[in-house]
Amino acid sequence: MRVLGGPLRVPVVLAYAAFVLVGLSAGANGVVLAAQIGDYEVDKATIGITFFTFSAGFMLAGATSGALIHRLGTRYALAVGGGAFLAASLYMAIRPSFVGLVAVQVLAGYGTGLMESVLNAYLTELPSATTLLNHLHAFFGVGALLGPLLAAWLVGFLPWTAVVLVLGLITVPLIIGFLATYPRRETATGEEAGTGEARPRLLPAVLRTPVVLLASVFLAVYVGLEIGVGNWGFTFLIEEHAQPELAAGYTVSGYWLGLTLGRFLISPIAVRFGIGAGAMTFGCLAGVAASALLIWVAPVFAVAVAGFVLLGFFLGPIFPTAMAVVPNLTSDRLVPTAIGVINGFSVVGGAALPWLAGAVAQGVGVWTLMPFAVVLALVQVVLWRMIVSRWR
Repeated sequence: MRVLGGPLRVPVVLAYAAFVLVGLSAGANGVVLAAQIGDYEVDKATIGITFFTFSAGFMLAGATSGALIHRLGTRYALAVGGGAFLAASLYMAIRPSFVGLVAVQVLAGYGTGLMESVLNAYLTELPSATTLLNHLHAFFGVGALLGPLLAAWLVGFLPWTAVVLVLGLITVPLIIGFLATYPRRETATGEEAGTGEARPRLLPAVLRTPVVLLASVFLAVYVGLEIGVGNWGFTFLIEEHAQPELAAGYTVSGYWLGLTLGRFLISPIAVRFGIGAGAMTFGCLAGVAASALLIWVAPVFAVAVAGFVLLGFFLGPIFPTAMAVVPNLTSDRLVPTAIGVINGFSVVGGAALPWLAGAVAQGVGVWTLMPFAVVLALVQVVLWRMIVSRWR
């Protein structure tokens, strides 16, 4: 790729490495949670409190990332995010009290969300942004695939705190790289150079932009669908297809692999054939709905397996592509803040909709997971149409 051949090569590679770290952390979390439940002697509902405190920190990062970029520059905003993640990891590595574990998730969520938002904003401004962002989020998938393997290997002979310590130590060279290679604070111009009053108004200005709010809801629904299928697909396969745990686990891994491959492959293919971001996303959403429908009606397990892989494949490019078109939705000055808000709000869907899917499955049956996915895909089609019609 051309952008990787020049001076931007190292910052882009560092961005990919940072998303591998975020993916490692997310993928390892399931293994770590199981160990924490036994260590702290709490139940699943109680350990779930950490989801909400992490989400609070993630949302706070989304709300403040734009102001930090404008005030500190990309370099130091990334260092703050990496430093917050490192501090949270080191604190968890000393095995705090359960109250401390719950509380420090705010810091962990803030660090994770800040790195994600700032890197999304940085790559959005580069040439071939759609492809770069698809690759960025594909590397999250790479980390998410490796995370459970790393965590399971470590907890086989060490306490769970070793996992978070390793993740924290990986952050150290990333922070050094951020400080060494990313741009400093941009020179203030125009309105910002005059009185400095523009900066505090960035967030209210973004929140008054209807199309940015539409994009926030769009990605909240997307994340809810992605995580909902990822979380409940295992139970669906066991209860609806009577599959053993090993086969169900491999199938869900295939779903995440499909997601990663979709982010690496679909955008370059679309560019090659002259298909724009808007049309590509409509095509992916159609693929998502068709794949979920296939899984729903398929009586054969092998067909369901293929459906899960295809579902992940078509889901893959949607999130990064939506991030890539944010400059079409608002003024250049508001883009970093808009990306932070959209990224931060997406965690709401990631928490609420999988919970709703689980509640419906509990009351009606887990067979409802795929109709649920079809409905969410169709909702996204409507929202995307509204977003595209409001592009600048």
